[in-house]
Amino acid sequence: MVGRRALGRPFGLLWAAYAVSAYGSGLGFGALPLLAVLVLHAGPAEVSALSAVGPAVGALIAVPLAPWVEFRRKRPVMIGMDLVRFAAMASVPVAYAFGMLGFVQLLVVSAVIAAAKIAFGAAGGAYLKALVRPEDLLVANARFESTNWSSIAVGPPLGGAAIGLFGPVTTVVADALSYLLSALGITAIRGKEEAPRPKDGSPLRAGALLAGWRHILGHPVLRALYLNQILVAGLIMATEPLLAVLLLRRLGFPPWQYGLAFAAPCLGGLIGSRLARRVVARFGRDRVFRTVGTLRAVWLIGLVFVRPGVVGLVTVMAVELAIIVNMSLYGPVLSTYRLEHTPKHLVARTLTAWSIGQQASIAVLTALAGLLADVTGPRTALAVAGVLILATPLLLPGRRSRTARPEPEVTPSHS
Repeated sequence: MVGRRALGRPFGLLWAAYAVSAYGSGLGFGALPLLAVLVLHAGPAEVSALSAVGPAVGALIAVPLAPWVEFRRKRPVMIGMDLVRFAAMASVPVAYAFGMLGFVQLLVVSAVIAAAKIAFGAAGGAYLKALVRPEDLLVANARFESTNWSSIAVGPPLGGAAIGLFGPVTTVVADALSYLLSALGITAIRGKEEAPRPKDGSPLRAGALLAGWRHILGHPVLRALYLNQILVAGLIMATEPLLAVLLLRRLGFPPWQYGLAFAAPCLGGLIGSRLARRVVARFGRDRVFRTVGTLRAVWLIGLVFVRPGVVGLVTVMAVELAIIVNMSLYGPVLSTYRLEHTPKHLVARTLTAWSIGQQASIAVLTALAGLLADVTGPRTALAVAGVLILATPLLLPGRRSRTARPEPEVTPSHS
């Protein structure tokens, strides 16, 4: 069982810090697009731009951060990125209180949060690989996955209720405070951490910046998984602002129902993440990649059939549940494989490259979906996303692409 395996106190503190941050973000799920719709009265193109331009700029900012993270102690990097996210999110309620909140500020905050999230994730992945034994990586990743989905299950309904009772920036305040608490939790982890050193003393040269992508694209299985993942994630996330407009403005769903539509299905994430270790042990990792990877993609088209009232709410919840169960089972297996097949000196840059590619895909596809929705309506844009994602299983690695052994831990002559 995922919940019964002891991974040590340092991992427990890291997990607790992640949980605080995740639950804060769960409360603030979709907070910036929601503010854009409810406070700034933004339309589909603006809401999609907020979900696309900010993360795209954040991904660009994260490119030079990758080698910087690689050759720094990981705990201080994580603490710093939490404090950056706290400051960025805290600026929103301050501006709102003084009547100065604008769309440009939301874009800037979105970009800063995206860049800091990528840097935090890269540092966190490298730190996790050093913190737990290789045989415990899948268990550790499954716990993070479980926490992530449970936070989304609990957070949005509470966030929707809080917005109704206390105003539209309430969840932004909670999200900001969660980053501060996460930083304090990571600070409590004790133990000396040595700072890695680049062989050539120049971590910011072009080769160092691109090393993560070279590793991913040079590894047949990682390359296939990467291309599949960035398209699946991009197409799924492109539907979020479309659904916000469709449910909140076109179909008249109140905020609490909008939150519930995404929150309740996230309980399926607990199921998938807790099954990951046993499913891999029984069927093998390759079959999980092919079968579960395919099952993630077949449900999105169902969002086209959302209607007003209870039937529409149930439709959204059923589609999201089917997607999330498969995503939460697939996610820890993918994360573990990626760490196992990446040498220690490339972990932060590989994870950064992965996140940047995924973020860029989300940004581009969200922007295109928003433009299409402006011309044809959100329902047509949802249909296009649902059809396109059906082709993504063709990118999954086939039987001949299997890689049985993790990458050896070697230090190259040039980083």
